[in-house]
Amino acid sequence: MTVVNQSGVPQYNPLESMQRRFDEAKDILGLDEQFANVLRVPDKVVAANIPVTMDDGTIRVFEAYRVVHSVHLGPSKGGIRYSLDVNVDEVKALAAWMTWKCAVVNVPFGGAKGGIKCDPRCLSKGELERITRAYTLSMRHVFGPDKDIPAPDMGTSAQEMAWIVDEFSKISGHNSYAVVTGKPLILGGSLGRVEATGRGVMVSTRSAMAKLGMNPTKTTCVVQGFGNVGSISAKLIAQIGVKIVAISDVTGGYFNEDGIDVEKAIAYVEQSENKTLEGFEGGVKVSNEELLELPCDILVPAAMEDQITPENASRIKAKLIVEGANGPTTAEADHILNEKKILVVPDILANAGGVTVSYFEWVQNRLGYYWTEERVNRRADRVMKQAFDNVYATSEKYSVDMRIAAYIVALDKVASTLKLRGSF
Repeated sequence: MTVVNQSGVPQYNPLESMQRRFDEAKDILGLDEQFANVLRVPDKVVAANIPVTMDDGTIRVFEAYRVVHSVHLGPSKGGIRYSLDVNVDEVKALAAWMTWKCAVVNVPFGGAKGGIKCDPRCLSKGELERITRAYTLSMRHVFGPDKDIPAPDMGTSAQEMAWIVDEFSKISGHNSYAVVTGKPLILGGSLGRVEATGRGVMVSTRSAMAKLGMNPTKTTCVVQGFGNVGSISAKLIAQIGVKIVAISDVTGGYFNEDGIDVEKAIAYVEQSENKTLEGFEGGVKVSNEELLELPCDILVPAAMEDQITPENASRIKAKLIVEGANGPTTAEADHILNEKKILVVPDILANAGGVTVSYFEWVQNRLGYYWTEERVNRRADRVMKQAFDNVYATSEKYSVDMRIAAYIVALDKVASTLKLRGSF
């Protein structure tokens, strides 16, 4: 089943994709249907309509959500996205993915996700602040350092997290830095957090290349998406010797068979008026659709959900796909990639570096003691490498692809905890 996004482009329902993989892993694991029924659905879905005064004095009402999928392993954890494409099914899918992601990397959090239906690019800083504070107020009974811990996601940043900290601290009557992660350093943020997701993608890429016997200096890579995750993934993958031959953002893709100067591209985006690659001269312009099908060894989809579908999966030429975005491959495309013998490092493993360092940030907030960036990176790299090895071993044990193996690892952990707690 497909849905249509705000731009009128048909896309697959990410919740259905998540549930199909869940069911496949559940059957292989032999999970009791009673426990599967508990884990298939979210614990809590909170919807709110938030009235906000705009700069021109008018009042607009914004649709907002917070979905708590699971708290069996610990407080729920997950980002907040500001996008016109936000809908309840998307937020439910993203919340479930956070549960599986935390379990895969052995972080003691459950999964959650939040979203506000808005276009942050069309809102002033004052309007964004009022929306964020109103959202925090509406979710005051959901959020909490021991209950539910938000973080930045698409369309949000450290600034929105700072506003949430301030508003929640006013509501609770004391400073509550641990209520969110991805904060500015001065408000208790962690060194290494900004780079954490992209760094985890790099570690996953390096680990997969070792399994496939790929020589970094003879390997090419295409990265779709040039936000925080895509740009940092591209930079760090280039630093291990891989040639980045194409990058893209919402304005389109840029291909250079001699290699893209990623540092130059990052500087270009930072200096551009719209913070995009529009007008970048480091490569030949291609569309985002063409970019996915370029000849390369590694493809890193780090943009939106549902980019690799049954329509284009057969034309992908990469030997290795490392999913920097959440849900970039539809469930219907999985079997095509498997038939082509493309190794896919799934999102719930590949981009889990972000939640790993978010956990480190939360721990540091609770301790009141902060680590060096070198220590954060060393610990995060170790967690990601161990998680990759565990999922790879599981894929061999059950003769399944890496995605289903990751779901098996996650389901086994959460279901085992659920059985032991016996909370019915």
